Parts: sequence; C-alpha cells; structure tokens
Amino acid sequence: MLNIQTFDARAGGNVIYKALAHPLAAEGIARLYADLTGPVALYDPDRIADALLALYPTPIDALFVHDVQEVGQQRAGLTTRALTELPTSNAATVLIAAFDADRIADRIAGLLPPGAAVTTLDAIRLPAEMVSARGKYLDKLNFATNFAFFRDADGLSTRLVSANYWANYGAGPMRLWLRLFGADGSVLATWEQDLPRNAGGFSIDSATVRQRFGLDAFTGQLFIHAIGATGHDVVKYAVDTYASDGGASLSCTHDANAWPSDRFAGLPAPADGEHVVLWLQNSHAVPIPAGTVALDRMGAEQPVTLDRAVGPFATVAMDVAAMLPGLRWPAQIEVRTGRHVVRPRYEIAKGARTRIAHVNVERDNLQPDPGIPTLPAALGRGYLLPFPILPRARFRSIFQPTPMATTQNDLPIRLDVFDEQGRKVAERFLGRLPRDHDLTMDFDDIDIESGHAELVYDFRDGGRADGWLHALFRYEDRTSGHAAESSFGAHIFNTAMTYRDEPQSYSGPPPGLSTRLFLKLGDAKRRSFAVLIYPASAAWHPVSATVLQLFGSDGALLAESPIALACSGSAMVWPHAAFGDDALERAGAGGYVLVRDPTCRLFGYHGLMDDAGGFSLDHMFGF
Repeated sequence: MLNIQTFDARAGGNVIYKALAHPLAAEGIARLYADLTGPVALYDPDRIADALLALYPTPIDALFVHDVQEVGQQRAGLTTRALTELPTSNAATVLIAAFDADRIADRIAGLLPPGAAVTTLDAIRLPAEMVSARGKYLDKLNFATNFAFFRDADGLSTRLVSANYWANYGAGPMRLWLRLFGADGSVLATWEQDLPRNAGGFSIDSATVRQRFGLDAFTGQLFIHAIGATGHDVVKYAVDTYASDGGASLSCTHDANAWPSDRFAGLPAPADGEHVVLWLQNSHAVPIPAGTVALDRMGAEQPVTLDRAVGPFATVAMDVAAMLPGLRWPAQIEVRTGRHVVRPRYEIAKGARTRIAHVNVERDNLQPDPGIPTLPAALGRGYLLPFPILPRARFRSIFQPTPMATTQNDLPIRLDVFDEQGRKVAERFLGRLPRDHDLTMDFDDIDIESGHAELVYDFRDGGRADGWLHALFRYEDRTSGHAAESSFGAHIFNTAMTYRDEPQSYSGPPPGLSTRLFLKLGDAKRRSFAVLIYPASAAWHPVSATVLQLFGSDGALLAESPIALACSGSAMVWPHAAFGDDALERAGAGGYVLVRDPTCRLFGYHGLMDDAGGFSLDHMFGF
C-alpha cells in the first residue's frame, strides 16, 4: 500500500499530497531526480518523506529531521537522523522536502557538508500562471483538481458537465487545465479551456476532444485542474455516458472523490445476463505493482489479486466474473487498491445496453460512535439516507445496504417509506445485518406509486454505528430493461441542533439548512429530470421554499419557478415542464438549473430520459 496520507487532519496534509501527485509535479520530479548527484541526503522538515518516496522512489542515502522526538524513527525505509549530523554525512546533494523552502535552506546553510548542493521541492512547482493563491504554494485553492473517467470508443462517448460555481465565491477569470491520459497512461492531449464569466455552465465532450486532436478511439481518464479558484477547492461534475452510434446505452456518474483510498465498496456482483467490469485507473505516476489490487466478496476476507502491474496513469478493465467466478448478485464486492486510485467506476453490460456507476470510499479510520445510539430527542431520527422511489408503473426500485467502513461488522437499520406529500406509509425493520449480508429489497410489495425512502439506524436488536451508512440504489425500466444505479451515504438533515459536523453545510459551519443543487439540462434527444427530497431528522418547516432558477450559458439568470415540497416529501422535477422548451433553448448548451432553498437542506438525484426506454440517474451535487 502506498504510504501516503489523504485524510490527514493535520493542516496541509492533503494539500501536500495533491501538490506531489499533480501530473506536472511528476514531470518536475523526473527532472529534479535526474539532476541529483549522490550521495543524497533528504531533509524532511514537513514529515512528507514517506509520501514523496512512495510516489517517486529514488535512492536516498540518509534522512534527517530536526525534531528530537522523531530521531531514530523509520521513515521511507530509512532511520531518521538528527539534523546536526548532516555536516558529517558526506552528502553531495541535500534535498529539502518542502515547498516555499528558501527560509529553510537559509536556516541550514551552515550545516551543509563541504561542497554540497542544495535543492528543494520548489523545483517542481507548477508554473506561476497556474497558481491561484500566490501567497502560499500549499494553499488548497492551488490544487482544485480531480479525475474523470473519459471514453470515446465502441460507440460510446462521455460528456462532463458542471458550472463555474467559483464565480459565486468572487472568483475572477477561471480556466481549466486539462490532460487526457490513454489506456496505457500516455498523454493523448493537454489543453486549457476558459470558463464562462459569472456562474455559467460548461461541458467537455469526448467526441469533440477526439475530433479536435485527431485521436483514435480511447478509454482513459481526464485530469482537471481549475485555475483561479476562490472559496471552493473541489472540482465537482457529472459525466454522462451516451451512445454516439445511435445505440440504447445511457448512464450518468458523479464526480470522483479526488482522494485515493485503500478500499472501496458498493461494487455489485453480476446478475444473470450481466457482464460487470471495474475500470481501474491509476491516479499516480508510479506503477501499481502486480498483486496490489484485489477483489473480495464483502466480509469474506479472501481477496483475489490482480496478477499484473498497472502503469502510471493507465486504465485497466477488470472482469469481475473472471476474478470471482460463480459470485452472483446480490452478493457485493470490496475493492482493494492500496491508495493508488481515486474512486473507480464500474460498467454493467446487459444485452445492447451498458450503464456506468461508481463505488464509494470504504473508510479505514472510523470506529463505532457510542453517541449515536443515544442521540437526544432534539436530533429526532438522526442519520438519514434518502433515495427516490421512481414511478412504479414504469420502474422497479431496488436498494441494498452496503458496508462502507472496515469496522462495520453489523448494520442495525430500518427502512422508512414516505409518499410525495411526506406521509409515512410503511416501515420495515431490516435487522442487524452482518457484514457479508446479501439483502436486497424492492418496493413492489409496498403500496406506494412514487415517493422516497430513508434508511435509518435502529438499535432494537443492538448493534453499533458510525454515521457512515451507505446503500446501493438500482432502478430498472420494466419495458426496455434499461437500468441505472447510484449510491450514497447518510447525513443528519434539517434540524437546528448539531452533532459533530452534521447537518453539513455547503459553506461555513453546521447546521446546513440551505440548498444549492446543480441540475444539468438535456438535449433534443434526452430530457433532464431530478427527484428532489426534503428529508428531516426532526420536525422542520412544514413546506419548503424551493425555487428552480434557470441560468444561461453566460451565467445570467433567465427565469425562476417556485416549487413547494412537504417536509419528508419529494417531487420529480422536469426543467422543460417548469420553464418551457423556448426558455431552455435560450439557456443554450451550457445552461442549467440551480435548485435553491434558503430554508432547508434538500437532497436530490438527477439524470436524463429518452424515448427509447433509456435513462440515467445519480445523486446531485451542490455548491
């Protein structure tokens, strides 16, 4: 497993990782290493030697630290030595593992061995024109980056859509630095794209990129770096996969998590007639060694490893049935990647249709929280995981709870079902599910046409909880056979009282009691829609004050349409019905709907539908 810190609570920890892992930093490291003359001493003032040498291995002869409590520790395979021993180290080069390191270099100038050269990580800094916050290189706004699964092959294309939400935080001119990697990790194209001024929407289409750069068919990943970011360091997007050859496939998937994890969960085993592929995409410039990546039936602890290496930034299709023969839905699979990848995508092919979805980060730093079973009445039902029940006449709605932390050995949960008006119509205690459970449930035996359901903790049979409650949601068209799926986790919703960092807020401290959700627009072939849910852990406003705001490609507000959701209710929203086709045409290709509510926190799922029985669905993102 890569010895990198991606969830480090220490200030700057994650930023250091992103600064080191940037593709341009990888090129800079190669140049820096080529100029090193041995013996090489590494001075590690910021405790990042492990990450540096994990991502970019190179021979180091000695490792020095200035904290006396850290002397004698093992770091990056070396025993740390006192900085005061540096003068007698015979080092020809001293590499200072730090950015903005001029003052550090001045401080140790008197400790250098005779004739030793000094270099620092400032040699791998991004070009000045790519730095958003000039005063401090390791400012998180300098590394507003992410990866996206990107393909234009086999009759399928991908389209990334989002908006310049940084403008809402006062950003000036914004642009994206983009690099497309092919399946073998080679660089297929590098370019920049200006974003609209104000909060205009934008898209990046694989077919357009392929034509622009004269590329052959490709399946790879797109690295995205937002330059000029203010107020928000996360690149959020949705990627539609659509049939460019007139076929039936259509799907949507959410943005990547942006942080590598050791494990992921929520990968379904193939059902009858299905072929499941996990798209493994190396997020780093260091190869993934053979035997590092593994699949395992959840709870079995019998991982099956991938017997091949994966090159830097390469993409590999892992056939789930070939690695775990005989394993069938509703069994679920754990993915082990050793912190080499951000959130992977999986693809399910059935007949002439395919669909793409994502797995989720399985936490290895969580312990059961003894406070959750005894949350006070002010927090009501506490953590809720809301998801839609699509109209039963057309769709079959299915869900499956998914363990999402290595310590989740049981899941004590209940299902609460609500109609669109917020009336509770059913309740099912699902039990204290073991880690290796294969429970699935659909809503055909519950008397409800459409609405939503919520998974909540229920400790009547005991059990433990950590707040990281997840589930997979699958929807099947009863006529066409098309399917879509999504997955997400629980939060505390719509209470003025708080617990830890819940209810979460888009900006500022909790409680989060407002909504800003992005809803893309469709096109001539596909209508966009959203299912908005008003979940409430405790009693809140009886009715929401929600407004649908239509924005044009230039970020101008074109129209508004109010909508009122009952507390614990839901509604299916269609932009063309709310605003009319003429207004959507004026909005243009970069237009979108912002779901805005200053009084409550809504949750939602969005997608597209066509006239051939195709549809897509994933959870919405907010900013």
